[in-house]
Amino acid sequence: MAAIGPRWASDIVGHSRQTIEAYSSLLRETPRPVVQTARELAYGPDPRQRLDVYHSSEAFGQPIVIFVHGGAFIRGQKDVTAEVYGNVPRYFAEHGLVGINVEYRLAPEFAFPSGAHDVEAAVRWARAHAGAYGGDPRRIFLMGHSAGGTHAASYVFDASVRLAGSPDVAGLVLVSARLRADVLPDNPNASGVRAYFGDDPALYESRSPLAHAAESDLPVFIAIAEFENPYLDVYGAELFYRLSVARRRSPPFMRLVAHNHTSVVAHFGAGHEVLGPAILDFIAKEVSRR
Repeated sequence: MAAIGPRWASDIVGHSRQTIEAYSSLLRETPRPVVQTARELAYGPDPRQRLDVYHSSEAFGQPIVIFVHGGAFIRGQKDVTAEVYGNVPRYFAEHGLVGINVEYRLAPEFAFPSGAHDVEAAVRWARAHAGAYGGDPRRIFLMGHSAGGTHAASYVFDASVRLAGSPDVAGLVLVSARLRADVLPDNPNASGVRAYFGDDPALYESRSPLAHAAESDLPVFIAIAEFENPYLDVYGAELFYRLSVARRRSPPFMRLVAHNHTSVVAHFGAGHEVLGPAILDFIAKEVSRR
């Protein structure tokens, strides 16, 4: 990771693959508590509208963490390997919560705002069914990484894309999220942005979660890596600033030193967690206020 970090943007796909392989191996070798898993549960009619639930047999009335993976809008899956990204919801189940791992429809077949609609449908599913796994539907926390963070943030911040009412979650965690629809020349995922947000740049600002963030009062935790895909750290910092100004107090913010865009989530459960404990603390504080 130390060697990859400073060169991250020179080969994002290759470095991401190396990071996933390294952490998959480490996760296989790390002793972890036993958790129960219910897999491939449908939250919609499309074959990709599936989710996995991670929970402990002792869980009862616990907060729920819904994790939405990344993939530049056009690729990705909830289990990129047997260990990653299931390690994220599993981590929360190991700490007594209920973790849900969500797969969603992809561009170009499903463009804006389908990702936000899938997040909304997964939240509705959790409110209706997660109680059977020990979860409290009144305490759902939504966590999105990269493009998954875009979809989660759009659902929470942009009232125009929601299908019904206010977001039914208690808090939002954004990890290395793409909060602006940009096709700048040094954006290596510009083609994915076009595939999801469309070919008309005049629409990008209004479709960007950042444009609507100040309208929300939902608790938000923001995390970025030291070595990011171009601009994602900048957009995380811009969200921090906008929320700070709008709310007259700053939201929780973490910059993970020495981590890259992929390791920031791949390291959950690997025995040297940095972000996980901070999110657990954020959840505990918000639960205590409710």
